[in-house]
Amino acid sequence: MKISEFAITSPEMEILFLGSGSAYSEELGDSSAVLLVESKPLLCIDFGFTSFNKYKKEFDSVPSSVFITHAHLDHIGGLENLAYHNILHPKKPVTKLFVPASLVYCLHHRLGSLPNFLSDGGAQFWDAFQLIPVSDHFILDSLRFSVFESRHHAPFASYGISLKGRFLFTGDTRPIPEQIVAHASQGEVIFHDCSLRGNSSHSGISCIEQEYKPSELKRMVLYHLGSAEDAAELSKQHRVAFPSSRHKI
Repeated sequence: MKISEFAITSPEMEILFLGSGSAYSEELGDSSAVLLVESKPLLCIDFGFTSFNKYKKEFDSVPSSVFITHAHLDHIGGLENLAYHNILHPKKPVTKLFVPASLVYCLHHRLGSLPNFLSDGGAQFWDAFQLIPVSDHFILDSLRFSVFESRHHAPFASYGISLKGRFLFTGDTRPIPEQIVAHASQGEVIFHDCSLRGNSSHSGISCIEQEYKPSELKRMVLYHLGSAEDAAELSKQHRVAFPSSRHKI
């Protein structure tokens, strides 16, 4: 069955979190989520150091498609393990890697340009992937995903992703109310970077509550949490993501 960006009532979709923590949250793991369509994984969003083993444990496979929000290692570090798996596997699987165009050079510099990728040579990082640079959207399995800039460290450094009528995933960011209006105005579930205390690159709960409307806050699931204690505190008044938690969209 073909599905489009306007398919709101069917098929059944969920977001499953492999991890929901910040770079230094050992209990919660690196933030990474999987879009499930009819209970089957379609797209993984980010793939940090802890993501490879958690994905394998959850699905007994590796992702066929990954979208990268930005090039910090807690969001891309697992791609090296994935590359080794794909290259050394007898069937030589190739993972589609959707990367905002402005991040391609940085991703290549950090992971793709390493010399002597295998001890015996004969392979390189990019052999494991089909690199698909994206600008404002991409299409996967007849679904049209929108891509938009978030606010993290510097311009053109981090991006979010949305599927009309279903969900918006901010990636690492300060509050972005203008992007919520543009990409999540049809009741989408909003998965938003947040912890107890924000900084110049991440959202804290005080700025989340100040900059978003009550109707938007009700649709939010908070992730990229600083610790399990932060998650427990925030969950008293807000929805939060935990490792292996599933959220219908």
